[in-house]
Amino acid sequence: MTHNCESCGMPIENGRYCQYCVDETGALQDFDTRFSRMVDWQLRERGGSRADAERDTLAYMATLPAWRDHPRVKAGQT
Repeated sequence: MTHNCESCGMPIENGRYCQYCVDETGALQDFDTRFSRMVDWQLRERGGSRADAERDTLAYMATLPAWRDHPRVKAGQT
């Protein structure tokens, strides 16, 4: 049985976060690291401008338990 990573939404089998969202100690990566990597992934996979990728990433992060209350995510929702 799988559920979704609370940080990126990727399907995982156990834990709260996937292997891509944690650091070497198993702790959730800081916001800036995770945001940057998610933006870079979107640019590689979907293309478009960095501004659009950042806007879309903030909107997506607003749906995720790990980030929905983060000040940068909330500021991006206005």
